[in-house]
Amino acid sequence: MNKTFRTITSVALILSVFNTYAVAQGDSSHFRRIEQVNKYIDDYYVETPDYFKITEKAVSTMLAELDPHSIYIPARDVQRTNEGLQANFEGVGIAFQIVDDTISVTEVIVGGPSEKVGLQIGDKLLKVDDTVATFKGVNNRFVFNHLRGKKGTEVQLTVKRQGVSDPILFTIVRDKVPIYSVDTYFMIDDEVGYVRLARFARTSYSEVRNAIQKLKRQGMKRLIFDLRGNSGGYLDIACGVANEFLPEHKLIVYTQGLKSPRQNFTSRRGGSYTEGPLVILIDEFSASASEIVSGAVQDWDRGILVGRRSFGKGLVQRMFEIYDGAQIRLTTARYYTPSGRCIQKSYDDGTEAYHRELQRRYDQGELVHPDSVDYPDSLKFFTSEGRTVYGGGGIMPDVFIPMDTTRLSDYFLSLRSAGVFNTYALSYADNHRSDTLFADFSLFLKNYDSVAVMNDFSQFAAAKNITRSDVKGEWIAAWMNEMARKTISDTTQTIHADNYKDYLDQLLHDQRFLDRLTDKASSEDVRSAQINRHSDIYMGYMIKALIARNLFGIEYYYRVMRDYDRGLQQAIKEVKKMEINKR
Repeated sequence: MNKTFRTITSVALILSVFNTYAVAQGDSSHFRRIEQVNKYIDDYYVETPDYFKITEKAVSTMLAELDPHSIYIPARDVQRTNEGLQANFEGVGIAFQIVDDTISVTEVIVGGPSEKVGLQIGDKLLKVDDTVATFKGVNNRFVFNHLRGKKGTEVQLTVKRQGVSDPILFTIVRDKVPIYSVDTYFMIDDEVGYVRLARFARTSYSEVRNAIQKLKRQGMKRLIFDLRGNSGGYLDIACGVANEFLPEHKLIVYTQGLKSPRQNFTSRRGGSYTEGPLVILIDEFSASASEIVSGAVQDWDRGILVGRRSFGKGLVQRMFEIYDGAQIRLTTARYYTPSGRCIQKSYDDGTEAYHRELQRRYDQGELVHPDSVDYPDSLKFFTSEGRTVYGGGGIMPDVFIPMDTTRLSDYFLSLRSAGVFNTYALSYADNHRSDTLFADFSLFLKNYDSVAVMNDFSQFAAAKNITRSDVKGEWIAAWMNEMARKTISDTTQTIHADNYKDYLDQLLHDQRFLDRLTDKASSEDVRSAQINRHSDIYMGYMIKALIARNLFGIEYYYRVMRDYDRGLQQAIKEVKKMEINKR
């Protein structure tokens, strides 16, 4: 069997997924076209081509033409691509951060091999087996290649631990490492519980159920369920999570496609929180399974949604295996909420425009002003209690929370792009791990000195040549140029000039313009001061939260940030308004 025939065969196997419809329509010309092109290449091309590369490119391009979520996954990438939705992977069980060519442990996964042998947050990897792990250019791939491996195999880690003079050698037997999808859960006060779900993985249903039951034992009577940033996952897990909130025999979602008849998914008996006030937090990054849960809760008036319109990913993908271990995820149906709303947003303008849609929302003001979304009456639907909701892409919350753009000062953006926040937080945590004032989280909250830390942080940033800058001159120049462009041809203006330069020169001698400039400067100074103030407050909370994460684990990041989190604060207000017996 020659290369051309193998290439044609591999393409044909993939295309067979689509062939049923084409044959039914009496059109199989696309097969003949591919076979003929391959034959010409094999018979006449100037050199031997890379058939494998050609095939992969052809398949990827073909799937991209269908919709933004039908994709080809090469065999070499299948495990890593699917890993985030699985319940575990095989390795040593740590999360890490690379700073100054050093790999630092930022989390030791509970139940993983590293926890069993005593590896700790803050440990720095010096060697993996006999390979030095501190070198210029060390990256994530190096860590994955050396730490992950088959269950039962051994790896030796030599680490440097704060406060210990000599390196410590750990022998770790790789094993299944659990991947947790509930980032955190805790009681906000005596009645309100909080659960944050990061993804819909295989264990998410049991994790959510377990969190709710534990919170109920602590006295929870009201629940805030956070799905912000949750990009989704398995359909059956989404239905399982929704089941925890809905009475039995309620439609959760239905799917339907050209070759996929309607399939209903309904709740069953035994949900852990089918009564009691419920608020779900969503944002523009909540997608797919997150939209199934939030859409069902909204349509049945079981709770209210707080946040911003969700992403709008309502396409069902089915996995198909290719003979060489590769996979394709092919869209076979769409998701619809109980009221009949289609979750999927439009992709008629192509994949590139589809992926820029969130930027378009920002540009059009939707992330700041909810009334910028204009839904036609044809997309109007009704909840079980008769409230109006809209389809056409994403789930619109009941209570809108605008994006907080005031915290994004130029100083903040410079620090974030340079990675200074994470670097500083890890450095600070390393220097205080043995501090008895931070022996546990309650002592950390009591003894943390925000003023001293922020002063130290400013010096840390300055050492990396990042300081606050005066941008007044920049906005003045930009504003003057904008005015000149708008008015140079306006005959009603008192200033007239033959060219752009002359116009700018005359502006500087025009009193009316100088008065307007003074007013503009005043308003810009006020705005700049407000942004800097909000940004500094936000930075203070974020640095404290990152330090807490590096000292105690990821859940403590959210415990600190809750006091600054506007969406969460609004959710607390909303859930406390609701009656205890509200369904």
